Amino acid sequence: MVFDIFMTVISRFLRVFIIILAVLSLSACSGFNLFGPKKITEEEIIAPEILYQTALNDMDRRYFKAALKGLEKLERQHPYSDYAEKAKLMTVYANFRTGRYPDAILAADRYLALYPSSKEVPYILYLKGTSYYAQIKDITRDQQLAQDAIDSLQMLVDNYPNSKYTEDARESLRVAYDQLAGKEMSVGRYYLGNKQYSAAINRFRTVVQKHQTSTHIEEALFRLVESYLALGLVNEARTSAAVLGHNYASSTWYQSAFTLLQKQGLSPELVNKSLFESDANG
Repeated sequence: MVFDIFMTVISRFLRVFIIILAVLSLSACSGFNLFGPKKITEEEIIAPEILYQTALNDMDRRYFKAALKGLEKLERQHPYSDYAEKAKLMTVYANFRTGRYPDAILAADRYLALYPSSKEVPYILYLKGTSYYAQIKDITRDQQLAQDAIDSLQMLVDNYPNSKYTEDARESLRVAYDQLAGKEMSVGRYYLGNKQYSAAINRFRTVVQKHQTSTHIEEALFRLVESYLALGLVNEARTSAAVLGHNYASSTWYQSAFTLLQKQGLSPELVNKSLFESDANG
Protein backbone atom coordinates (compact mmCIF):
# COMPACT_ATOMS: atom_id res chain seq x y z
CA MET A 1 0.00 0.00 0.00
CA VAL A 2 2.84 2.37 0.89
CA PHE A 3 4.43 1.48 -2.42
CA ASP A 4 1.22 2.36 -4.29
CA ILE A 5 1.04 5.77 -2.57
CA PHE A 6 4.68 6.40 -3.41
CA MET A 7 4.14 5.59 -7.09
CA THR A 8 1.09 7.85 -7.21
CA VAL A 9 3.10 10.79 -5.84
CA ILE A 10 5.92 10.13 -8.29
CA SER A 11 3.44 9.95 -11.18
CA ARG A 12 1.85 13.29 -10.22
CA PHE A 13 5.28 14.87 -9.83
CA LEU A 14 6.31 13.72 -13.30
CA ARG A 15 3.10 15.14 -14.82
CA VAL A 16 3.69 18.53 -13.16
CA PHE A 17 7.32 18.48 -14.26
CA ILE A 18 6.35 17.77 -17.89
CA ILE A 19 3.77 20.59 -17.82
CA ILE A 20 6.37 23.04 -16.51
CA LEU A 21 8.82 22.00 -19.23
CA ALA A 22 6.13 22.51 -21.88
CA VAL A 23 5.29 25.99 -20.58
CA LEU A 24 8.95 26.97 -20.50
CA SER A 25 9.41 25.67 -24.03
CA LEU A 26 6.43 27.64 -25.34
CA SER A 27 7.52 30.81 -23.59
CA ALA A 28 10.97 30.49 -25.12
CA CYS A 29 9.52 30.06 -28.64
CA SER A 30 7.18 33.02 -28.29
CA GLY A 31 9.81 35.30 -26.76
CA PHE A 32 7.79 35.68 -23.58
CA ASN A 33 9.82 35.83 -20.38
CA LEU A 34 8.05 33.79 -17.68
CA PHE A 35 9.86 35.63 -14.94
CA GLY A 36 9.15 39.19 -16.15
CA PRO A 37 9.56 41.36 -19.25
CA LYS A 38 12.73 40.97 -21.23
CA LYS A 39 15.20 43.73 -20.55
CA ILE A 40 15.61 46.10 -23.53
CA THR A 41 19.19 46.96 -24.28
CA GLU A 42 19.66 50.72 -24.66
CA GLU A 43 21.13 51.94 -27.94
CA GLU A 44 24.71 53.04 -27.66
CA ILE A 45 25.01 56.80 -28.11
CA ILE A 46 27.75 57.71 -30.56
CA ALA A 47 29.08 61.21 -31.18
CA PRO A 48 27.45 62.86 -34.24
CA GLU A 49 30.77 63.65 -35.92
CA ILE A 50 31.77 59.98 -35.71
CA LEU A 51 28.44 58.80 -37.11
CA TYR A 52 28.66 61.31 -39.95
CA GLN A 53 32.25 60.49 -40.86
CA THR A 54 31.47 56.77 -40.76
CA ALA A 55 28.57 57.33 -43.14
CA LEU A 56 30.84 59.27 -45.51
CA ASN A 57 33.40 56.49 -45.39
CA ASP A 58 30.67 53.96 -46.23
CA MET A 59 29.63 56.08 -49.19
CA ASP A 60 33.20 56.29 -50.44
CA ARG A 61 33.26 52.49 -50.39
CA ARG A 62 29.79 52.44 -52.06
CA TYR A 63 28.21 50.85 -48.99
CA PHE A 64 25.15 53.04 -49.39
CA LYS A 65 22.77 50.90 -47.34
CA ALA A 66 25.16 51.00 -44.39
CA ALA A 67 25.57 54.74 -44.89
CA LEU A 68 21.80 55.26 -44.81
CA LYS A 69 21.53 53.33 -41.56
CA GLY A 70 24.27 55.45 -40.04
CA LEU A 71 22.63 58.69 -41.17
CA GLU A 72 19.31 57.51 -39.78
CA LYS A 73 20.98 56.80 -36.42
CA LEU A 74 22.61 60.23 -36.48
CA GLU A 75 19.27 61.98 -36.99
CA ARG A 76 17.64 59.83 -34.32
CA GLN A 77 20.34 60.33 -31.69
CA HIS A 78 21.25 63.94 -32.46
CA PRO A 79 18.26 65.65 -34.13
CA TYR A 80 19.42 69.14 -33.13
CA SER A 81 23.13 68.84 -33.78
CA ASP A 82 25.04 70.72 -36.46
CA TYR A 83 25.32 67.43 -38.32
CA ALA A 84 21.55 66.89 -38.63
CA GLU A 85 21.25 69.07 -41.75
CA LYS A 86 24.26 67.39 -43.34
CA ALA A 87 22.74 64.00 -42.59
CA LYS A 88 19.48 64.95 -44.32
CA LEU A 89 21.36 66.18 -47.37
CA MET A 90 23.44 63.02 -47.62
CA THR A 91 20.29 60.93 -47.19
CA VAL A 92 18.92 62.47 -50.40
CA TYR A 93 22.17 61.71 -52.19
CA ALA A 94 22.50 58.14 -50.89
CA ASN A 95 18.93 57.27 -51.91
CA PHE A 96 19.54 58.80 -55.32
CA ARG A 97 22.75 56.85 -55.86
CA THR A 98 21.08 53.55 -54.97
CA GLY A 99 18.18 54.18 -57.35
CA ARG A 100 15.65 54.65 -54.56
CA TYR A 101 14.15 57.60 -56.37
CA PRO A 102 10.84 57.90 -54.46
CA ASP A 103 12.80 57.87 -51.19
CA ALA A 104 15.20 60.46 -52.57
CA ILE A 105 12.26 62.71 -53.52
CA LEU A 106 10.71 62.39 -50.06
CA ALA A 107 14.05 63.15 -48.42
CA ALA A 108 14.51 66.15 -50.73
CA ASP A 109 11.07 67.52 -49.83
CA ARG A 110 11.88 67.14 -46.14
CA TYR A 111 15.18 68.97 -46.56
CA LEU A 112 13.58 71.81 -48.55
CA ALA A 113 10.84 72.21 -45.94
CA LEU A 114 13.34 72.43 -43.07
CA TYR A 115 16.10 74.43 -44.76
CA PRO A 116 14.52 76.60 -47.51
CA SER A 117 17.35 79.15 -47.35
CA SER A 118 20.23 76.68 -47.40
CA LYS A 119 23.00 77.14 -49.96
CA GLU A 120 22.42 73.48 -50.87
CA VAL A 121 18.90 74.10 -52.20
CA PRO A 122 20.04 74.14 -55.87
CA TYR A 123 21.71 70.76 -55.38
CA ILE A 124 18.64 69.32 -53.65
CA LEU A 125 16.36 70.60 -56.43
CA TYR A 126 18.70 69.02 -58.96
CA LEU A 127 18.62 65.65 -57.18
CA LYS A 128 14.84 65.83 -56.79
CA GLY A 129 14.21 66.75 -60.42
CA THR A 130 16.68 64.15 -61.66
CA SER A 131 15.00 61.51 -59.46
CA TYR A 132 11.72 62.19 -61.24
CA TYR A 133 13.50 62.32 -64.59
CA ALA A 134 15.18 58.94 -64.02
CA GLN A 135 11.77 57.30 -63.62
CA ILE A 136 10.37 58.48 -66.97
CA LYS A 137 9.68 55.41 -69.07
CA ASP A 138 8.08 56.13 -72.45
CA ILE A 139 5.48 58.38 -74.05
CA THR A 140 2.75 55.75 -73.89
CA ARG A 141 2.52 56.00 -70.11
CA ASP A 142 1.16 58.66 -67.82
CA GLN A 143 3.48 61.66 -68.03
CA GLN A 144 3.07 62.95 -64.46
CA LEU A 145 6.69 62.03 -63.74
CA ALA A 146 7.82 64.18 -66.66
CA GLN A 147 5.72 67.07 -65.39
CA ASP A 148 7.09 66.66 -61.86
CA ALA A 149 10.64 66.63 -63.24
CA ILE A 150 9.90 69.82 -65.17
CA ASP A 151 8.47 71.54 -62.09
CA SER A 152 11.56 70.82 -59.97
CA LEU A 153 14.18 71.46 -62.65
CA GLN A 154 12.47 74.62 -63.89
CA MET A 155 12.52 75.95 -60.33
CA LEU A 156 16.27 75.36 -60.29
CA VAL A 157 16.81 77.06 -63.66
CA ASP A 158 14.59 80.04 -62.84
CA ASN A 159 15.85 80.73 -59.32
CA TYR A 160 19.49 79.65 -59.56
CA PRO A 161 20.58 80.40 -63.16
CA ASN A 162 24.26 80.53 -62.18
CA SER A 163 24.29 77.20 -60.35
CA LYS A 164 26.70 74.58 -61.62
CA TYR A 165 23.74 72.20 -61.87
CA THR A 166 21.67 74.47 -64.13
CA GLU A 167 23.17 73.39 -67.46
CA ASP A 168 22.44 69.72 -66.78
CA ALA A 169 18.97 70.71 -65.61
CA ARG A 170 18.29 72.49 -68.92
CA GLU A 171 19.21 69.39 -70.88
CA SER A 172 16.94 67.22 -68.74
CA LEU A 173 14.17 69.79 -69.16
CA ARG A 174 14.49 69.58 -72.92
CA VAL A 175 14.01 65.81 -72.85
CA ALA A 176 11.18 66.01 -70.30
CA TYR A 177 9.31 68.56 -72.42
CA ASP A 178 9.87 66.32 -75.42
CA GLN A 179 8.25 63.48 -73.47
CA LEU A 180 5.16 65.60 -72.86
CA ALA A 181 5.02 66.60 -76.52
CA GLY A 182 5.40 62.97 -77.54
CA LYS A 183 2.45 62.01 -75.36
CA GLU A 184 0.31 64.73 -76.97
CA MET A 185 1.32 63.48 -80.41
CA SER A 186 0.50 59.90 -79.51
CA VAL A 187 -3.00 60.84 -78.36
CA GLY A 188 -3.47 63.19 -81.32
CA ARG A 189 -2.60 60.43 -83.80
CA TYR A 190 -5.10 58.17 -82.09
CA TYR A 191 -7.88 60.75 -82.51
CA LEU A 192 -6.85 61.41 -86.10
CA GLY A 193 -6.95 57.70 -86.92
CA ASN A 194 -10.45 57.51 -85.47
CA LYS A 195 -11.59 60.58 -87.46
CA GLN A 196 -12.05 62.64 -84.30
CA TYR A 197 -10.48 65.61 -86.02
CA SER A 198 -11.36 68.37 -83.57
CA ALA A 199 -9.87 66.40 -80.66
CA ALA A 200 -6.77 65.67 -82.75
CA ILE A 201 -6.35 69.34 -83.62
CA ASN A 202 -6.43 70.28 -79.94
CA ARG A 203 -3.56 67.89 -79.22
CA PHE A 204 -1.44 68.98 -82.17
CA ARG A 205 -1.98 72.65 -81.38
CA THR A 206 -0.84 72.01 -77.81
CA VAL A 207 2.47 70.78 -79.21
CA VAL A 208 2.77 73.81 -81.48
CA GLN A 209 1.87 76.24 -78.71
CA LYS A 210 3.76 74.78 -75.75
CA HIS A 211 6.57 72.68 -77.18
CA GLN A 212 8.05 74.69 -80.04
CA THR A 213 11.55 73.34 -79.36
CA SER A 214 10.52 69.68 -79.24
CA THR A 215 11.42 67.14 -81.89
CA HIS A 216 7.71 66.72 -82.65
CA ILE A 217 6.95 70.25 -83.85
CA GLU A 218 7.30 69.54 -87.58
CA GLU A 219 5.02 66.52 -87.51
CA ALA A 220 2.50 68.42 -85.36
CA LEU A 221 2.20 71.13 -88.03
CA PHE A 222 1.80 68.52 -90.76
CA ARG A 223 -0.91 66.71 -88.77
CA LEU A 224 -2.71 70.02 -88.41
CA VAL A 225 -2.72 70.32 -92.21
CA GLU A 226 -4.20 66.83 -92.41
CA SER A 227 -6.83 67.45 -89.75
CA TYR A 228 -7.91 70.85 -91.05
CA LEU A 229 -8.28 69.50 -94.60
CA ALA A 230 -10.38 66.61 -93.27
CA LEU A 231 -12.76 69.18 -91.72
CA GLY A 232 -12.77 71.36 -94.84
CA LEU A 233 -10.93 74.19 -93.07
CA VAL A 234 -8.84 75.12 -96.08
CA ASN A 235 -7.43 78.43 -94.84
CA GLU A 236 -6.27 76.87 -91.57
CA ALA A 237 -4.64 74.01 -93.48
CA ARG A 238 -2.82 76.39 -95.87
CA THR A 239 -1.68 78.56 -92.96
CA SER A 240 -0.33 75.57 -91.02
CA ALA A 241 1.60 74.43 -94.08
CA ALA A 242 2.96 77.95 -94.60
CA VAL A 243 4.24 78.10 -91.01
CA LEU A 244 5.80 74.67 -91.46
CA GLY A 245 7.48 75.73 -94.70
CA HIS A 246 8.72 79.02 -93.28
CA ASN A 247 10.42 77.39 -90.30
CA TYR A 248 11.35 73.98 -91.72
CA ALA A 249 11.59 74.39 -95.49
CA SER A 250 13.83 71.35 -95.97
CA SER A 251 11.72 69.09 -93.76
CA THR A 252 10.16 65.96 -95.25
CA TRP A 253 7.04 66.85 -93.27
CA TYR A 254 6.78 70.10 -95.24
CA GLN A 255 7.19 68.23 -98.50
CA SER A 256 4.35 65.92 -97.46
CA ALA A 257 2.16 68.88 -96.49
CA PHE A 258 2.90 70.64 -99.79
CA THR A 259 1.98 67.51 -101.74
CA LEU A 260 -1.22 67.04 -99.74
CA LEU A 261 -2.36 70.58 -100.52
CA GLN A 262 -1.32 70.32 -104.14
CA LYS A 263 -3.60 67.31 -104.63
CA GLN A 264 -6.52 69.58 -103.79
CA GLY A 265 -5.29 72.42 -105.99
CA LEU A 266 -4.05 74.40 -103.00
CA SER A 267 -0.73 75.86 -101.92
CA PRO A 268 0.74 76.96 -98.57
CA GLU A 269 -0.15 80.53 -97.70
CA LEU A 270 -0.45 82.50 -94.50
CA VAL A 271 -4.17 83.14 -94.96
CA ASN A 272 -5.30 83.05 -91.34
CA LYS A 273 -2.63 85.20 -89.70
CA SER A 274 -4.25 84.97 -86.27
CA LEU A 275 -4.13 81.17 -86.19
CA PHE A 276 -0.77 80.98 -84.43
CA GLU A 277 -0.66 84.41 -82.81
CA SER A 278 -1.20 82.95 -79.33
CA ASP A 279 1.85 80.73 -79.91
CA ALA A 280 4.13 83.70 -80.43
CA ASN A 281 2.66 85.62 -77.51
CA GLY A 282 2.76 82.61 -75.17
